[in-house]
Order: sequence, then structure tokens, then C-alpha cells
Amino acid sequence: MRNILGSIKRKVSTSSGGGTQQNSRAYPTIQDPYGTPSRTGTMKSQYSAPASAPLDHGTAPPAYSPQTTPMLFLSTFDTIFLIDDSGSMAGSLWRETQEALESITPICVSHDADGIDILFLNNPENPYHKNVTSPATVREIFSSVRPRGGTPTGQRLDSILRPYIRQCEQRGPEAVKPLNLIVITDGEPSDDVEAPLISCAKKLDKLDAPAWQIGIQFFQVGRDEGARAHLRTLDDELAEIAGVELRDMVDTVPFKGADGEHLTADGILKVVLGAVNRRLDRKRSQDLHR
Repeated sequence: MRNILGSIKRKVSTSSGGGTQQNSRAYPTIQDPYGTPSRTGTMKSQYSAPASAPLDHGTAPPAYSPQTTPMLFLSTFDTIFLIDDSGSMAGSLWRETQEALESITPICVSHDADGIDILFLNNPENPYHKNVTSPATVREIFSSVRPRGGTPTGQRLDSILRPYIRQCEQRGPEAVKPLNLIVITDGEPSDDVEAPLISCAKKLDKLDAPAWQIGIQFFQVGRDEGARAHLRTLDDELAEIAGVELRDMVDTVPFKGADGEHLTADGILKVVLGAVNRRLDRKRSQDLHR
């Protein structure tokens, strides 16, 4: 990892005539990030990853050139998956969620040896669910958890976001590694989801934290239109609900399109980076499926 950002900085320095490019409070620029997706949904990248480089968690994510893969962006974030394990997720939705996470995990860990953390709404936290690096481990975890109970999405989000915000307040946001939180759910919460999101956004704004400090991606499985509408409200209308101007840190995307198509590689890339990289969020939702 230490040689990745060093290699990137040298490329940026060369392209700007030898000077040092600063990027303190703007989103990283990823030019033409996608590579060529195959019909099977796998990514055939036209870019080759540079060698590892030092990572300073207290600095802004670097700007990337067309010669670098967009997945390098993940090395600057802690990635947490929060899985809906409520009773409504039993059966096909649980299998679909497992498949989704198996597909996404290799992308997340390809440039971050720390792996990902997997948390559940109801099942207690388990050390075995930390630093997951393989689809096989994902399968083992899902086979050990039985969906049951309600959908306390708001309560669980609050238990994750509140300690993180406290760290930002105590140490300063620049000293805390940005968070990429991906919530996989059928979209039917049994509590208030808006309140913890609004509270978190307000506190980040008060701290003048970077726009990418926290990105929250709601990744819907299933095709419940009412659930989809609710998640879209979180994406598009959170500031209106709060009655004040808020940072845009929430994004939503379904795992399958309206006709049952699976996500393409572009779609998986959006899931991983969508809430923290607004460039991908400008792609129309129907363009993510094929």
C-alpha cells in the first residue's frame, strides 16, 4: 500500500510539470474510471495498478490519473458492510445478499489488504466478521447467521456513526480515516433511519469535515417498489426532511434492475464508491444494468 500513493504522486507531479499538486478539500478526480466491463459483469480494466505507496490517513484522498485504477480510491477508506438480517430477508433475499457481497468483496480487497468488516442489524458483532478478504469467508458467515427479528436500521446506523463522529470531534476529521458504509437491505426499516443520518451530516458540517469523510450506500436487494421509494427518499430528500441544507453523503442502488437483470461491473463499482465519489452517481441508474 505504501508504494501506491507514492507512485500516484510521482505521476501527478510529472503531469503538472514537476510541481506538487494539492487536493485538500475537493473530491478526487477520476478520469474515465471504468475500464471495459464484460458481459458477465466482471471488470476488464484497461489500466494496470501501480506498486504500493505510503498512505497518510490524515490527508485528503489523492487525485488519480487515467493510468491508475479507480479501485485505488478504496485504500483511503475503511469499508464496512451493514447487512439486514431481519425476518423479511429470509429465503431468496438472503441468498441474493450473499451473492451480492461475494461479488463486491474481491473488488474491495483488491487494493486494501485489511479487507472489509461485516456487521448485521440483529446478530451480535463477531471478531470473525472483521477483515474479511474472500468470498469463501462471506459464505461461511452467511451460513452461520439466520435472518430473524425486526429491521432496526436507524438504531444500528446510530451505533456505528455516533462513535465515529466522536472520534472526529476529539481528534479532528483529518486524523480519522474516512468511512465507506454500505447497507445491504430489502429497504423496509422498522425504526427512524432519517434521524441518525441527519444528525451525522449536521455534525460533519459543523466540523467542516471533508465531503468524502463518510459515504453511506444503501444497496437494495429485492424489487419492492415501496421500499425502493423509501430508500430513494434518503438519497434525494434528506435535506428537505431536515429543513436545512445538508451535505450529500447518501446514495442508493438496487442489486437487480426492474426486469431482474444483474448488476454490471459498472454497477458494482457504483455500489462500492457511489456515496463517496459523486462522479459515479451522475450515471443514470438504468445504465448500470444490462
